[in-house]
Amino acid sequence: MRGAAPGPDIARRGGRRSLAFPAGMVSLVASFAAVGSTIPLFNIYRAEEGFTNADISITVVAYSVATLGTLLVLGRVSGHVGRRPISIASLGLLLAGCLLLLEVHHIGVLIAGRLLMGFGAGLASSSLTSYIVDAAPARPAWLASVASSQTVMLGLAVGAIGSGALVQFGPWPRRLIYLVVSGLLLLSAALIVVSPETVTPTPGVRRSLRPRVRVPAAVKHLLPVAAAVLPATWAAGAFYQAFVPALVEDQLHTRSPLALGLVFAAYMGPSVLGAPISGRFAPAVAQRAGMIGFLSGMTGIIAAIATGALVLFFAATVVAGASQGVAISAVTRGLLAGSGVDDRASIFTVVYLLSYSGATIPALIAGRLSTTFSLPQIAVGYGGLALVATVFTVVAARNP
Repeated sequence: MRGAAPGPDIARRGGRRSLAFPAGMVSLVASFAAVGSTIPLFNIYRAEEGFTNADISITVVAYSVATLGTLLVLGRVSGHVGRRPISIASLGLLLAGCLLLLEVHHIGVLIAGRLLMGFGAGLASSSLTSYIVDAAPARPAWLASVASSQTVMLGLAVGAIGSGALVQFGPWPRRLIYLVVSGLLLLSAALIVVSPETVTPTPGVRRSLRPRVRVPAAVKHLLPVAAAVLPATWAAGAFYQAFVPALVEDQLHTRSPLALGLVFAAYMGPSVLGAPISGRFAPAVAQRAGMIGFLSGMTGIIAAIATGALVLFFAATVVAGASQGVAISAVTRGLLAGSGVDDRASIFTVVYLLSYSGATIPALIAGRLSTTFSLPQIAVGYGGLALVATVFTVVAARNP
């Protein structure tokens, strides 16, 4: 995974190369903690501002569309300009989104804030993940793929739990979490500033703005399964953002913002724990096992929603979350196999395009259907998507 010479900044300041990896990790956690911080507030916005489930779903779609657009146009820029300046720009956009969300009294403000977060998350998804892979230690071999793919999930979980706790127990329940996350984003930017660059800036920035989706020819045969695993698992994540706030209150009978944050974190957090397990097996084996576990968890979630069983809902959520970690890490590890520095931004662009497409399209459809169908029925639809993706993965999974 290291077939290119390091950038000149690293060559001159090799003593600080070890700072790049933790700085990238902290920054990616902070970036997606900002994204996750909004989720426990959705029920407050519903109750105090009159926002509907369809409104909340639109904010999830707006975030995902902004991320997709940014990945398509700017996904390869960090390979030409440098990882650090693009990473700092992503943190700045996320900071602007947090500051805008300090005063949410109209759905347009929430959508605008989530759009800014989407632009920032799109830049972070290509630049910070590539920065982490560039700077990751050579051993253990699975560390780069796990750190780059699962730090996003860790950040979302941290943001959701922290937000739920501050909303429920802290002062200024609608503002404090955004102030805290803003501080983390500023700290992250400072860490990136003092860290070394990992690529040599090259000409061709304008050419890189033309949308182009590619992966190395050697791993193209892995794309069909990636196009099943990533959309299905990320669709479930979007379901948790858009509809679980209402489900927790209406079906599971609790209004606790912390409980809502814990439910969301119970899906995202265990993904990080499942990722190292994935590294112990061949990618195809891990993909199959991960998706079978994911389908089992989704089945349990649907059963818990139908019966109103909060304990079962938490347990099934943990199973689905850990299993998606196994599957996603295996997909990422396969696509990164043998990649050089020049390939990584493009590979992560493909990974996140597939992921956010899965988050966007089902959420858009489900948002439209939420006025006709009940939330338990919508959950069954997401379960059907998990079933199709699992069957395809079991049949078609391949090793790099």
